[in-house]
Amino acid sequence: MSARKITSLGTLHQPVMVEARQERLSLSHEAVVIHKSGIEFRSPTPFTEWAEMTVELKTPDNGRVNCTGVVIACAGNKHAGYHVSMVFTNMSRLAQSRLTQMSSSTLG
Repeated sequence: MSARKITSLGTLHQPVMVEARQERLSLSHEAVVIHKSGIEFRSPTPFTEWAEMTVELKTPDNGRVNCTGVVIACAGNKHAGYHVSMVFTNMSRLAQSRLTQMSSSTLG
């Protein structure tokens, strides 16, 4: 999995919504690392590994990319927060294309 840190170069200034059955987070673009096939973010609460989640990414052109994925790692503690990694599953070609564009558009 390749990773690109989202920076303030105008690629993703909208919040990222992450939902699990009992949790909903709105994350700023600084708190998210987008990969071609997944996402990493910090959370104040832990997520169960192998839990299925839905992520909504808002694109610079006010579009949306909805992705379903599975939490593959969650490490941390209640004091420092949790680092959550998830991989996306069953993505459409359009969603995959937009996600790849978002993950690679911040290279300098």
